[in-house]
Formats: sequence, structure tokens, C-alpha cells
Amino acid sequence: MGKYIVKRLLWLIPILLGITFLSFAVIHLAGGDAAQQMAENSGIALSQEALEAQREALGLDRPFLVQYLDWLGGFLTGDLGTSYVSGQDVFSTFVSKLPATLLLAVTSVALTVVISVPLGILAAVRQNRFADYLIRMVSFVGNSLPNFFVALVLMYLFAIRFQVFPVISAGTGWKSLALPALTLAIAMSAKYLRQIRAAVLEELGKDYVTGARARGIPFSVTLWKSVLRCCLSTILTLLSLSIGNLLGGTAIVESIFMWDGVGKMAVDAINMRDYPVIQAYVVWMAVIYVAVNLITDISYRLWDPRIRLGGDAR
Repeated sequence: MGKYIVKRLLWLIPILLGITFLSFAVIHLAGGDAAQQMAENSGIALSQEALEAQREALGLDRPFLVQYLDWLGGFLTGDLGTSYVSGQDVFSTFVSKLPATLLLAVTSVALTVVISVPLGILAAVRQNRFADYLIRMVSFVGNSLPNFFVALVLMYLFAIRFQVFPVISAGTGWKSLALPALTLAIAMSAKYLRQIRAAVLEELGKDYVTGARARGIPFSVTLWKSVLRCCLSTILTLLSLSIGNLLGGTAIVESIFMWDGVGKMAVDAINMRDYPVIQAYVVWMAVIYVAVNLITDISYRLWDPRIRLGGDAR
């Protein structure tokens, strides 16, 4: 187990280096003149000589590879530069907004579990019956709707029509959290309950379930103690992918509900061409996503020691 963890950590080094290099290269090619952008955002007209001095101060006159190595050194020490728009430290801004996005992601995953697991099990147990057809139809419709449409429908119903929740998030209280979390949970549940249904059906078709029935063991006992235990690896995979995807995929929903997280920060940065913030968002979301996948792989082994990871034959 220890060898596997060390091996995975070593593999993360070239992966993360590749991510940082590609993101820096894309921003470098698309970013335009950073000195000019900062001057425009500050509303100050600078002479050509002042712009050249600013470029030199920012290190923009140096070769691309030297700029990347300087940025990488800053990244490893927590220095991601300064925002072109606000003039604030990018790392401090990112860290201050990350808890709101983590809260939204974790709440959405919890709601997804509450919705998709029971419905997925019910659809499998009631295969080819009315409940199964209804759940699959709702799943198909929900999976076809984009997040922004679901967000607007929920906003109209619960914030404007019935006025249960606020239209725009004010802080991170539960009322502000409810609608954006439910929006994300609906989309994920529509997709995942079908996968949970398939996993449960696969287990129900195995010999040990038939044998348990033949021995007179109640179906509910077999379902809850054996079938669902075997399906937990599938559910764990879905949860890990959900967390990773949500951390990078909440931007639109956060912007609609004005939820003050890193997703909204990234959308605002794109609109304002605030490239240091965009680059920090891309790199740190990739780091978190890779870390979540590593934790998931380790959790597999802890949950079921029979699983062999990375060629570990112990």
C-alpha cells in the first residue's frame, strides 16, 4: 500500500508540471500585453516609455521559458502574482473564495447521494415496472437539461414565485446555498441514478443472490447486506468524480446565483481578461482534481483489500 501511494505521488509530478506548462503557454499566447491590460484596468494612460518599464518590471521582456520557470517558482511558494483588475494577491483571493465552492460542492454531492442512491435502487428492484419506467424517464429528462436552465427554473419557482429563497446569494447561509446546491444535485442525480441502477441489477443477477433466495434468506437482507456493499465501489467512484467535476464545474451556477466562490471568480476574471486569476484557477482546480482521484484510489484499497492497485500483489 505504501509503495503504491509513493508511486502515485511520483507520477503526479510530471502530470502537474505538464498542466502548469500548458496553462502558462495558453495564457501567454492569448494574454496579450499584460502591462497595457493593467494600465487600462487602472484607468491611467501611460506613455510608451512607461509601458516598456512596466513590461520590464513584470519580466515580460524575458524569454518564455524563463518567464515560466519564474512563475513556477512563485507557484511552488504560494506566489501566483497580482490581479490585473483588483491589484490584490491572486493566491490570497483564491484561498478566501475556495471554502464557499467547497461548501457548495460537498452539499451538492450529499444531495446527489440522497436523491440518486434510493431512486437507483428502487428502479433496479422494480425493473421493467412502472416505478422503473418513471424514474428512467425523469432521469433522461433531467440529464438533457443544462444547468443554467435548471437554475433559472428553480430561481423562478422558489425565489420569485413563492419567495422561499433569495434570488441572489447573500453570504453562505443555508438559504443562499439551497438553490445552487439543488441545481447541481439535480443534474448529477439524473446521470448517476442510472449507473447505480445498472450496478445493482448486475449484482442482483449473480449466483450468490440466487443462492440466498433458494436458502430462504429474505430479499431485503440480501439487498442491504450484500448487494449494496458490493455496489459501494461504484458509488464511491461516482462521488469522487462528482467532487472533482464540481470544483471545476460550478462556475456558471455560481455566477447565476452570485455565489461568491472560485467559479464566479473565474468567470469574472475571464470577462475582465484577468489572466493571472484565470491561470491560478485552472492550475489549482487541476491539482485538486488529481488529489481527489488519488484519495479515491486509496479508499478503494482500504474498503476492499482484494482490489489490486498499480500492480501491488500483496
